[in-house]
Amino acid sequence: MERSRKILLRPFHVRRKMKQSVYIVGSKGIPAKYGGFETFVEKLTECQQDREIQYYVACMRENSAKSGITADTFEHNGAICYNIDVPNIGPARAIAYDIAALNKAIEIAKENKDQAPIFYVLACRIGPFISRIKKKIKAIGGTLMVNPDGHEWLRAKWSLPVRKYWKFSEQLMVKHADLLICDSKNIEAYIQKDYAKYQPKTTYIAYGTDTSKSILSKEDEKVRTWFADKQVSEGNYYLVVGRFVPENNYEAMIRGFMQSNSQKDFVLITNVEQNKFYEQLRKDTGFDQDSRVKFVGTVYDQELLKYIRENAFAYFHGHEVGGTNPSLLEALESTKLNLLLDVGFNREVGEDGALYWKKEQLASVIDQAEQLDNQVIEDLNQKSSQRIAEAFTWEKIVTDYEKVFKG
Repeated sequence: MERSRKILLRPFHVRRKMKQSVYIVGSKGIPAKYGGFETFVEKLTECQQDREIQYYVACMRENSAKSGITADTFEHNGAICYNIDVPNIGPARAIAYDIAALNKAIEIAKENKDQAPIFYVLACRIGPFISRIKKKIKAIGGTLMVNPDGHEWLRAKWSLPVRKYWKFSEQLMVKHADLLICDSKNIEAYIQKDYAKYQPKTTYIAYGTDTSKSILSKEDEKVRTWFADKQVSEGNYYLVVGRFVPENNYEAMIRGFMQSNSQKDFVLITNVEQNKFYEQLRKDTGFDQDSRVKFVGTVYDQELLKYIRENAFAYFHGHEVGGTNPSLLEALESTKLNLLLDVGFNREVGEDGALYWKKEQLASVIDQAEQLDNQVIEDLNQKSSQRIAEAFTWEKIVTDYEKVFKG
């Protein structure tokens, strides 16, 4: 990863008089350690083509500390990064962080005397506060762009009052945004329909994924150790990778798999430590009595994770809340056969390069999948890889963003 060094903000203004300034708020920051928005900002800056854009990235101080960075401002991938201190105030912390980061961005833009700066806010956390901040942005000739993310207000992890806040906050962000950049055509259609009274200006730019293959081979020690330790073998397991939350439909996947006649394993790469949902699901489904169902914890080694994806018989994807899901893109790129929950978000991405299942019908889709001959599976593999190459590479996504930022 590119080295990060302490820098001063002012000299950059001198060097980049005519550059388009873009201030990115709402990720935990770069260098990216985890997370969808963090990876997006990392790739946006790492794969930058247009050197007439100067990125500024708000970072949570503890995220920077994980990379050993303590300076208030530093440079990473050519972006000017600035650390924000946020008190630990519970669930409202993310809201306080976004407000502080956006206000700091406006301050820097003023100091730099930026012409027509762009402020790009990731997610809709600060709707009730955006009206006042938007006035400050307008006062310096700035533009407010927003990524509305997915249907955060539908996530089961939130209580009803929090869900109501998310929906209200989203409404206000849509109202005040000069442009909404949606990473899913389904999200864009929803914004246009639900908030038609604001006549929102929207555009679609997808999320991206890495298209390189794993550098590991079957003989590598770390590969053999992992497979021996987890008691699984290449080509003989179904796989799922993702957060262990109800709206990702783990219950439907586990029940469907347990009802199937498959002799293969079901490998779940997810963190279930101290997870109430895991305990509830164990009681409800009895998956711990089925030796085929294997919770194997998390895999932080990206090359090993890629190898595990590439050597699965098939991948299950059960997400139904949100836009373009990073885990789905990785699966379509890496795994030959993909079994996706049949919702608009997933069909939009997978098109004809995957099989689709309804919640009550997964067992029969699994049994059908195991009857497919190798040529049919290879055809699906080619289609899904082609889909990624045409629409979801980081190079394409970054180019699409640069066109928007340069107007």
